[in-house]
Amino acid sequence: GGEDELRLERFMNNKPPIFKGGYDPDGAQTWLEGIERIFGAMRCMDEHRVLLGGYVLHDEADHWWGNAKQRLEA
Repeated sequence: GGEDELRLERFMNNKPPIFKGGYDPDGAQTWLEGIERIFGAMRCMDEHRVLLGGYVLHDEADHWWGNAKQRLEA
């Protein structure tokens, strides 16, 4: 609904880093730290962190997340 759209807009206004996947442990750590900083400033609840964090996963990382989410929901 409207709250979710507003939350996403606020999140994206903070210019969150994008993670595309691949074997890049340092890049993944840097991405996570950047995302967590934004979540802290926004005082996001855990359920919103999952949705917003998933939104900025692209390419291989997005494909992986889609598969992982299906397994978690099963």
